[in-house]
Amino acid sequence: MRILLLTHAFNSLTQRLFVALQQDKHDVTIEFDINDETAQEAIDLFQPDLIVAPYLKRAIPDSIWLKHTCLIVHPGIVGDRGPSSLDWTILNHGNTWGVTVLQANAEMDAGDIWASIEFDMRDATKASLYRNEVTTAAVQAVQQAVEHFQNTEFKATPLKQKLISAKGKLRPLMAQNVRRINWQNDDTAMVLRKIRCADGFPGVRDELFGREVFLYDAHATKGLQGEAGEVIARSGLAICRATVDGAVWIGHVKDKTHHHAFKLPATVLFADKVQDLFEVPEAEGYQQIWYEEDKDVGYLHFPFYNGAMASQQCQDLLAAYQQATKQNTKVIVLMGGADFWSNGIHLNMIEAAKSPADESWANINAMDDLSEAIIRTTSHIVISAMQGNAGAGGVFLARAADEVWAHEHVILNPHYKDMGNLYGSEYWTYLLPKYCGEDHAKRITQARLPMGVGEALDLGLLDAVIQGEKAGFIEAVKSKATTLAQQSNIYDRLQKKEVQRDQDEADKPLSAYREEELRRMKKNFYGFDPSYHVARYNFVYKVCKSRTPLTLAAHRSMSLNGLRRAA
Repeated sequence: MRILLLTHAFNSLTQRLFVALQQDKHDVTIEFDINDETAQEAIDLFQPDLIVAPYLKRAIPDSIWLKHTCLIVHPGIVGDRGPSSLDWTILNHGNTWGVTVLQANAEMDAGDIWASIEFDMRDATKASLYRNEVTTAAVQAVQQAVEHFQNTEFKATPLKQKLISAKGKLRPLMAQNVRRINWQNDDTAMVLRKIRCADGFPGVRDELFGREVFLYDAHATKGLQGEAGEVIARSGLAICRATVDGAVWIGHVKDKTHHHAFKLPATVLFADKVQDLFEVPEAEGYQQIWYEEDKDVGYLHFPFYNGAMASQQCQDLLAAYQQATKQNTKVIVLMGGADFWSNGIHLNMIEAAKSPADESWANINAMDDLSEAIIRTTSHIVISAMQGNAGAGGVFLARAADEVWAHEHVILNPHYKDMGNLYGSEYWTYLLPKYCGEDHAKRITQARLPMGVGEALDLGLLDAVIQGEKAGFIEAVKSKATTLAQQSNIYDRLQKKEVQRDQDEADKPLSAYREEELRRMKKNFYGFDPSYHVARYNFVYKVCKSRTPLTLAAHRSMSLNGLRRAA
């Protein structure tokens, strides 16, 4: 079936849906919802059987929904209406929530219901819930709706029939006056819910050090107290602010009046204000990296915010990894974080640097140092265990390990080119031919499209897929890693690994791969073509695209190819 995804942006939900529908053998293309004319043009070019809107910020015009079946993915239970669905549920401490697929009509979120899925809520940020529970439920609900659409006997249920028993209701856009924290009255739990229901957008408007800011990335503290509302400590990238019954860590902040009006670590944005604050070691405070051992296996966790890895974070992770290799274990598992394994270099930190080119250079070299350490490890079997998505250099950093395992819902974006034709490093020119083969290496780096675990497994980017609920992923990884560590041939495998590493080094040293990659990247950073710097700026400042990239809009690619052939 021909399905057009009409969406505001190619976000995590849209990517999962794109991959899932393609796996279901549908012909899927994407158009960004820029304006009515552009959307209509896409319809005229593609002639879809069905239009699915996974992520919109405005209503579909009646000129489209009156002529075509348009299914809207709403992140709320049956009867829920309004643009702040998940926000209200988190703020009100709801226990369950869901996703509803309904047909577009003249009233927002009030069309006939085609499918709905409910799930249990976690104590997590809106962004995390959206990337995980909401996205998984949305894929299931859309797949059900597509099946219903193909069944000529199916009739969608009018919302009015459901409203009598439905738990959902119409709720307004959540304004900042609702989100605003009353530091003199709100307890820690309420402060966390207010910030989490606005993470990653729009954030909670507040005041810090006399400046109006937006708060993100909040975590509870242990053992810290002070005068409510006061900033009392710092730890790593975060500052600690006292509540009426404790305190919270605030990891990221945005100041719209600052010359860098995008999210930055709190201690970076307020570097001149926090130096004299009481410093809490990261192991006891805002913990970005931690290590644990169990049955001959070491587990290294690094849940960096949004999967971005700045120069210092790479260096800290490298130090932790080197320490892990000195332990009396046989296997090291690189766990990443629950939402992301890694998305490569930290574009926000680069944009905020005095010289973005210099910081880009420093950041990619720090990533390379980490990747090289993993590749050169012969004392342990190294596993990358992806419980969350990975993109760009993060994918190739993971492939530096001996094996890569991923949860079945993980999405990979193993390409750099959309970031201004960035060439990329992390030794991908060594790793991809080695694990994937030359032909697959070209396909991986040139496609510019997300891939699910099935395709990644076929191409050699993954070695194993772990099925089941996301909540059981860590235990499944531990069981699998323990079995590996206890195999009788583990030492033979380590010896073969050392021999192979020596042979690879003799054939072509890692330093040569690195030099070749960085020579190309230096042109990206310091050359005459500003494409990378423009693309980074647009990404960081969330500049809306003026057109859908042809890599996504297959209907436009086909049209252009037809014109070229005719010419």
